[in-house]
Amino acid sequence: MRKKWSLFFIMLVSFATILSACGTGKEKSEGTDKEDNGSKSLRVVTAAEYAPFEYMDKGEIVGFDIDLINAVAKEAGYTISVDNVGWDPLFVEIGEERADLSASAITINDDRKQTYDFSAPYFLSTNMIMVKEGSSIKTAGDLKDKKVAVQNGTTGQDAVEGILGKNNENVKKFENIPLAIMELKNGGVDAVVADNTVVEEYVANNPKDKLIVINDEEEFAPEFFGFLLPKGSKLKTDLDEALKAVIDNGTYTKIYKEWFGVEPKIEKLKEQQ
Repeated sequence: MRKKWSLFFIMLVSFATILSACGTGKEKSEGTDKEDNGSKSLRVVTAAEYAPFEYMDKGEIVGFDIDLINAVAKEAGYTISVDNVGWDPLFVEIGEERADLSASAITINDDRKQTYDFSAPYFLSTNMIMVKEGSSIKTAGDLKDKKVAVQNGTTGQDAVEGILGKNNENVKKFENIPLAIMELKNGGVDAVVADNTVVEEYVANNPKDKLIVINDEEEFAPEFFGFLLPKGSKLKTDLDEALKAVIDNGTYTKIYKEWFGVEPKIEKLKEQQ
């Protein structure tokens, strides 16, 4: 999924954080690594605008990622609180160690590994193309010279820029996928590129929109999601062991089927453990 962020945004948030620290004398998040009824409490940050992984439902953060991180944390002996901070800010929160981890459908890649740590992979994904019924677009190669919507700072953006070229004006970047899909419905773009589960879920739940999904495995390679951690986090070992246990004891499969209605590709995940 999603990647990068605005340098200006990071500087702005960092400056605000410094001012806050100077005014209060407090360090990091008060809820991090504190005892809560005998359990260690973790602060988890997410961007709850990416159904079915994480989204808001009647004021509550729900989704596959949320159920899974709750199960993994319980297995590891932690309690958690989940804050919806947004996509760009979650990287700042983790980078400045104001949160313990992020669960937000974040693709593991070499670029991010330079700055952050990841848990073992917990989800296999790939980018797909969403278009209107009757579109002339049939493969990723057909996106050339088309207007394509992506979520800014994601691997979907990277994939499209690999076809159209960086800084191509036809790559339309949006804050989130719902806005990108709205642009497609309104005729502002010819296609949307995003994670398969997200676009497939939308198409299945909104048949009146008359949208379809195109899979191009030759152009879009499989990706793995992981929980994002501060660099050098001691939490990684606990999370990896708990994730393995949740996969082995069937809890992962139960959660996966509840959200996606199909069996997960467990063996592919186990190969990554």
